[in-house]
Amino acid sequence: MACFLAPATEAIVVSAAAHHNRKVSKDNSSESKQQESVTFSSYLVQKLQWLSTLLWGGSFLLLIEHIWHGEIVPWFPFLTALNNPNDISPMLTEIATVGTAMALTVTFTWFIAVAVCYMALKKQSDKSIITD
Repeated sequence: MACFLAPATEAIVVSAAAHHNRKVSKDNSSESKQQESVTFSSYLVQKLQWLSTLLWGGSFLLLIEHIWHGEIVPWFPFLTALNNPNDISPMLTEIATVGTAMALTVTFTWFIAVAVCYMALKKQSDKSIITD
């Protein structure tokens, strides 16, 4: 019905955070040098754009799927579940359960991918320090 709204909402928040991070890092880079060592938390913040892209892409595909099945229409109230008051409660339940589960799964997968990339980056930087 409208499960794509949960990942889309998270995508809005993450996109705003990524935009803010880019703006702050651009301001800081003009004032001082970048640190040589990168902490995991700063690496996570740097990779917020990955999460944003995953969430927007998934939300868009779910939107297309819901349009295909006639659950979203191009006229008000857009969501067909809002036409019948009896369908509103199941729609909200689907957003809260299925939508949130999808958003959390995407976020968890992104976290694991960033952690693996960070470990590979640290391993590569440790090897370069030893060989120098």
